[in-house]
Amino acid sequence: MKTIAFFHPHCSAGGGGERVLWKAIEALAELNDEGLKIQVAIYTSDDRKERYAQEVLQKVNERFAIKIPSTLSLKFVHIPKKRDPSTFKRLTLVAESVDTIKLAWNSLNQFTPDIFVDTTGCAFTFLVAKLALCKVIAYVHYPTVSTDMLQLVWERRPTYNNSSTLTKSSLATYIKLIYYSIFAIAYGLIGSLSDVVMVNSTWTYNHIHFLWRFARKRMHIVYPPCDVQSLQSFQIEKRDNMILSIGQFRPEKDHPLQIKSFARLRKRVQNHPKLHDVRLILVGSCRGESDENRVGELRKLAQSLGIAEHVEFVLNQPFPVLKEYFSKASVGLHTMWNEHFGIGVVEMQAAGLLTIAHNSGGPKSDIIKPNKTGLLASTEEEYANAMYTACIDGLDNEKCKQLRSSGRQSSTRFSDEVFNVSFKKLLLESKCI
Repeated sequence: MKTIAFFHPHCSAGGGGERVLWKAIEALAELNDEGLKIQVAIYTSDDRKERYAQEVLQKVNERFAIKIPSTLSLKFVHIPKKRDPSTFKRLTLVAESVDTIKLAWNSLNQFTPDIFVDTTGCAFTFLVAKLALCKVIAYVHYPTVSTDMLQLVWERRPTYNNSSTLTKSSLATYIKLIYYSIFAIAYGLIGSLSDVVMVNSTWTYNHIHFLWRFARKRMHIVYPPCDVQSLQSFQIEKRDNMILSIGQFRPEKDHPLQIKSFARLRKRVQNHPKLHDVRLILVGSCRGESDENRVGELRKLAQSLGIAEHVEFVLNQPFPVLKEYFSKASVGLHTMWNEHFGIGVVEMQAAGLLTIAHNSGGPKSDIIKPNKTGLLASTEEEYANAMYTACIDGLDNEKCKQLRSSGRQSSTRFSDEVFNVSFKKLLLESKCI
């Protein structure tokens, strides 16, 4: 019997990373039923409690419609919680990496598998896994450090992870560049310890291929599983004048760009006989006080731009509510720069929305073909123009139907079934199991 352990401390969360985790386990369950004897373990930082396993599996079934069969041997190994990154005042990348090494040491001391699988991007756990003589499989959602990050620092451009205080100082910029460069070398060497590397997009592949130089021959693109099937039943015609944005209210999602762009659109269509009532709906979750404060600032921004009555915030709602908006909205909006993949973009396409995504990262490299399966934009003006085009096309039923149908058809490339087949094929070909 092969033992396979997943390092995923927040395995009970409900995000895209957790969907990948549970779909991977579902694929292993299929292999187990086909005759390969497999035992699966998950390293989790959730609190110990009675019926923990049953509660997690029920939540996974409710959130993702994934049912893990009882024929698969599945156990949970409880480990300490990861430290909150905000508690690290300096050298955050190094401090977080050291913290994950400690967690990996604790994990493997409790249970040592044949195969160690990291699905959270904690590459420095590989060092401990190799010392424990495990095979290492990595599913990489995004690089911990990238050439784009180095470029931002070099150009002294302030962003959510490059403060304006640092960008004003040449000395601080050079020190940060040296720090990032040294960390990138270490990250590349540690990442190269993996026996199988799966990445979620062409954009991620290009960065990991550059950094993990000694693992290039073992590197493959495996798109994350998206629940496109349940969204493809919505009719494409008769949609509301609604622009839909989905995603957590985190700084990198750049919701201010959405609101500012929408304000420009409102000026253009306020006297249009059929588009004067167009609305922007922002659906997402808040992880805590900082996200709630961010939503408050976004409300103030909409108020200051005179569009508050046309902007609606829908917070912390279950997936059925989101699906209701998917069925009604005509346009989908995504503004995150260099998003590694973009499951939300795929979901909007599958639901039949004419989707506008940021002209970077996974949406650009893998998901959107401009003017065929959606639209791409970067600036306020480009987004406003794209939204105007999408809304006008929405009035032309035949053209609108063609664009939305093409987007929906394109989304099938990222289905659950495609992921399952790719994941199982790589495992078998690698001879890890």
